[in-house]
Amino acid sequence: MSAHLAAMAARQPDAPAVLAPHRDRAGQLHYDQLTFRELNADCDRLARGFERIGIRRGVRTALMVPPSLDFFALTFALFKVGAVPVLIDPGIGLKNFGKCLAEAEPTGFIGIPKAHAARVVFGWSRRTISIPVTVGTKWFWGGHTLDAVRRAGAGELTDQVGFKSGAPNTETAAILFTSGSTGVPKGVLYTHEVFAAQIEQLRQLYGIQPGEIDLPTFPLFALFGPALGMTEVLPEMDFTRPAQADPVKLVAAIERFRVTNMFGSPALINRLGRHGEALGVKLPTLRRAISAGAPVPAKTLARFAAMLPPGAQVFTPYGATECLPVANIGSDEILGETRAQTELGKGVCVGQPVAGLTAKIIRITDEPIAAWSDDLELPPGEIGEITVQAPQASRAYFNREQSTALAKIPAPGGGFFHRMGDLGYRDARGRLWFCGRKSHRVITRAGTLFTIPCEAIFNTHPAVFRTALVGVPRGGDTELVLCVELEAGARGQAEAKLRTELLALGAKFPHTHAIRTVLFHPAFPVDIRHNAKIFREKLAVWAQKQLG
Repeated sequence: MSAHLAAMAARQPDAPAVLAPHRDRAGQLHYDQLTFRELNADCDRLARGFERIGIRRGVRTALMVPPSLDFFALTFALFKVGAVPVLIDPGIGLKNFGKCLAEAEPTGFIGIPKAHAARVVFGWSRRTISIPVTVGTKWFWGGHTLDAVRRAGAGELTDQVGFKSGAPNTETAAILFTSGSTGVPKGVLYTHEVFAAQIEQLRQLYGIQPGEIDLPTFPLFALFGPALGMTEVLPEMDFTRPAQADPVKLVAAIERFRVTNMFGSPALINRLGRHGEALGVKLPTLRRAISAGAPVPAKTLARFAAMLPPGAQVFTPYGATECLPVANIGSDEILGETRAQTELGKGVCVGQPVAGLTAKIIRITDEPIAAWSDDLELPPGEIGEITVQAPQASRAYFNREQSTALAKIPAPGGGFFHRMGDLGYRDARGRLWFCGRKSHRVITRAGTLFTIPCEAIFNTHPAVFRTALVGVPRGGDTELVLCVELEAGARGQAEAKLRTELLALGAKFPHTHAIRTVLFHPAFPVDIRHNAKIFREKLAVWAQKQLG
């Protein structure tokens, strides 16, 4: 990652790399900025400073800094010095956060004062953290300030600091924790090779060019921008609550800086699309929008795509923290073709596998698979578990051998297949279709139901925002329960009438006719990272209580 930044600093030194908003006491909006030359130079200073205080090659270092100029400088400086940044979503909850830190066993901890205060109060990684760095005012916890690290970094950057540009490297580059939306958060080991493969995939897949302007609404994805030569314009928003982002502020930033690229979770794309539909807003400078984290409903895509100029699309890459991207599809293909099949319960098409990636659909099992065998693979059209082999696939979880054994299948020649934990199938054209998480399938005496194909039937009702199929143990079997979250404008409608209409919809299809219980939920619990992945496990507990 740092080698790509240095290359862009040489190529376009005076172009802005990052712009960060702030408001003065009068409420006026201003943007601070670093050019590519300035960002790279600041990373050099910080890398030298880190080396001198003991954060050097291989040292795991937790980073708790919100998106800002410092966030970019610190992250790339850690890559440059060869340290291993540990990145955890701040909104996963105090208990989970402490568990993640305990697993990662960091030596360094770089954070704002609030993060350090929480670290001390809750005793996070007290045994391993010995090099605390405070971004801002240091209080009672000792250690270094970011300003002091910068001062310590004066002078020439030694050859021993950082990695040589273009050299493939299998060393650990970072530990990125999953959101834990279907279990406990796990630390994914990223090597420099994985990052390099991801950067090249994104460049080729979307035709991203140096000099483009990016509006990143997800912090980790924002780090790819400077490596690709894009200017990152940080939006005014709470990055832990994308579903509550102010569309007026987002549109203002897009218009002011003539943004060409943006990444947004399905929840943010939904919010922005509804705003555009209501007010007739257009975004003529956007060349593309990218949305990931959960399936994007076709009606959400249609709203947002209507805001784009001719030739621009919303792309919905499929993947996970462990491997991204896996497949890709654009809104033109979804709205023009696959949407109709999705609404008939065929799953969500996530497109063709990306170049250089091998995707296989294997029979469903919850057990580890000791070795790859071709007889694991299912024929086209049959639903199974999606597995992939690719340069951008991570090899292991940190300090979780059992999780690694469940997720990786050793392949001949020393490679491996990563089990996505998702269910789906390949169609006759080789495209992947997503049918839900493996852990969310509902098994009854009569058979197994997959969430996405079932829910899509009911999501076509105009009063429905989204649905979730769960199973509730009842009388020695599993009762099928459809949880429903209504559109805001439909929440006053008679539930009995809506229930009858939904059951009539389900009765038309062989895979949904057995669903006879419908419960209305005020607001589904969703993940903190994207505000889009539905916590079906929590809904199942809620449904069981509702049914007594």
